[in-house]
Formats: sequence, structure tokens, C-alpha cells
Amino acid sequence: MSYLTGEYECKLDAKGRMMIPAGLKKQLPEADSEGLVINRGLENYLVIYTKKEWDKKLDELSKLNEFDRKSIQFVRYFTAGATIMIPDSAGRVNLPKNLFEHAGIGSDIVLTCMLNKIEVWDSAAHKKMIANEPENFAELAEEVMGNKKRVNE
Repeated sequence: MSYLTGEYECKLDAKGRMMIPAGLKKQLPEADSEGLVINRGLENYLVIYTKKEWDKKLDELSKLNEFDRKSIQFVRYFTAGATIMIPDSAGRVNLPKNLFEHAGIGSDIVLTCMLNKIEVWDSAAHKKMIANEPENFAELAEEVMGNKKRVNE
């Protein structure tokens, strides 16, 4: 599996359309034929998945107990607002108004690649999030990654 890489500053036009940056578009060859799926993130940002990655998420969700209230609630909120976006002939996608209003996104946005998905942040909110980087990032790295077994062990 290849992972998405990069961070891109973009602007939404008056109609809420975003031009997919060329560097990102090269990493998403199936977007033109299969589309992309955009949805709410777990905080005030949106998430874009390739259709293939979105289907993997739905496969995971389909394994949850459909009679468990917390599972139902999670699936409901996780999938709420999910929208398929097909790039137009100019390589633009239309961000659904209800989603970018939910995330407080204005016309200046930042696309941040996060392994198999893309986070869509309002530019000012992204700057604020980055500014809240832990004082000692090395400690966070040790806590999160330090207990991983080595590949060769």
C-alpha cells in the first residue's frame, strides 16, 4: 500500500469548489474514475478518502453489532454527511456546504495527508493546531512509538 504525502494550501472559489493540487492529484489516480469521499473528521476538520479507503472503513463498520446502541451511534455520526465527490474536467471538487460549515472552514484551507486519508482544515484552525504541538515532541514520540516491536525481532 502506498500512503499519501504532503501538505497543500488551497482556496475555495465562490461556489465552494477546490482545485485538487497537482502534487496530490498525482497520488490519487483513481479519483477521476471512482471519486473521493469527504466526511466530517473527529474534530473541526473534514476528511477525504479515496473510494477504496472509504469502502474499507465501511467494511470495518459493518462488523459492529447493529443492536449495540454505542455502535449504532458511532456509525450514525461517523457516516453523517459523507459525500462522494467526482472531480470536474478542470480537476475541481465541490465541497458540500453543510460539511464545510460544520467544520468552520472558510475559503482558505490546508490539505494535510495523513497516511491513507486527507484532512481538510480551515487555514487559521490548522495554524492553531500546529501551534499546539507538545512542548517535548520527543516524549510523545517515545510514548506512542517507543513500545513498538522492531521488525526484525
